[in-house]
Amino acid sequence: MPNLHSNALAIAGGLPVRQTVLPYGAQWLGEDDIAAVGEVLRSEWLTTGPKVSEFERAFANFVGTREAIAVSSGTAALHAALYALGIGTGDEVIVPSMTFAATANCILFQRGIPVFVDVDPETLLIDTNLLESKITNRTKAILAVDYAGHPADYKRLVAISQRYGVKLVADACHALGATYGERRVGTLADLSAFSLHPVKHITSGEGGVITTDDPHMARSMRCFRNHGITTDHRQREAQGSWFYEMQSLGYNYRLSDVNCALALNQLRKLPGWVKRRQQIAKSYDDAFTCISGVQPLLVRPGVSHAYHLYVVQFDLSKLKVDRGTIFRSLRAENIGVNVHYIPVHLHAYYRTHLGTKAGLCPVAEAAYEKIITLPLFPRMTQEDVNDVIEAVRKVCRAYAR
Repeated sequence: MPNLHSNALAIAGGLPVRQTVLPYGAQWLGEDDIAAVGEVLRSEWLTTGPKVSEFERAFANFVGTREAIAVSSGTAALHAALYALGIGTGDEVIVPSMTFAATANCILFQRGIPVFVDVDPETLLIDTNLLESKITNRTKAILAVDYAGHPADYKRLVAISQRYGVKLVADACHALGATYGERRVGTLADLSAFSLHPVKHITSGEGGVITTDDPHMARSMRCFRNHGITTDHRQREAQGSWFYEMQSLGYNYRLSDVNCALALNQLRKLPGWVKRRQQIAKSYDDAFTCISGVQPLLVRPGVSHAYHLYVVQFDLSKLKVDRGTIFRSLRAENIGVNVHYIPVHLHAYYRTHLGTKAGLCPVAEAAYEKIITLPLFPRMTQEDVNDVIEAVRKVCRAYAR
């Protein structure tokens, strides 16, 4: 309880707000999830079996698309999407720099060129006002990111992509369960990629999904995930055939029946978990209006935020220390904060191999110096939430100018 906490920061020898570390994200597995996996382990099919297509149908139905293609990770989902679009050597794909490195890496996997664009300072979403200045005759796609779980501005993104005849891909790995207007994320772009990592909204252990209404691209991605081979083992078994043919160069990006059984069971819980994430976010929003020095990211009207992450920006003009000190101080209070993300163009690989440098995306760079991700996951208790709020209050009070 707050009145029991020492006023001294834990990093300076005071009592921490919590006795155990609260992580920024965590999976939630129940006995029903374990039972679902056990059922598959006792079956004849551990991979390329019936649970894969069952999960794909359920995921497509939830999102509202004709097709869902299960793959081995969110990275594989993004890679498969760019492959299906035919991105190749020298093709440019516009991408925001404030994202996980995999978003841009997948462009490089296809020998394309990532063209970094800056973000909106209030949401850290791709700044659609800058997009048209980045489009050239080599631009083949725009890869938007639903950062933290907030859908990007798809009305403008679709309009721009159609005006210039380029494809639109959504990196929706943060946004399963979010909506934009009346439509779910996953239906808003030509292709949408999701992640099933343990800290995401539902998990398969590791995994990913691509959604689309285009059956041709769906077939292409199913082939791509299976080495470029046109049939899988289950299909050949059903046909009584041994013959298969590799028609393109693909990868082993398959997701097993074991993984799909877990994800399928978790999918049933998703609406309640998204609601709980939103409740926690509201508790934070309400509390931080009364704490000087901390500012949540803005949520635009007309969207339902899925809150994979809860990111705040610290107003360093009101505090005596930098973000690094705030980060270490919150960690000392046993609040497992994180930072999402280092702008991709600042990573050593991109500096060395693509020649990117500081100043390319000044808004993303400035935001990086003051953002921190606070814990948010559905099985957090209200006491956990209160501990986070108290720790932020304690740190901001101690470092106030």
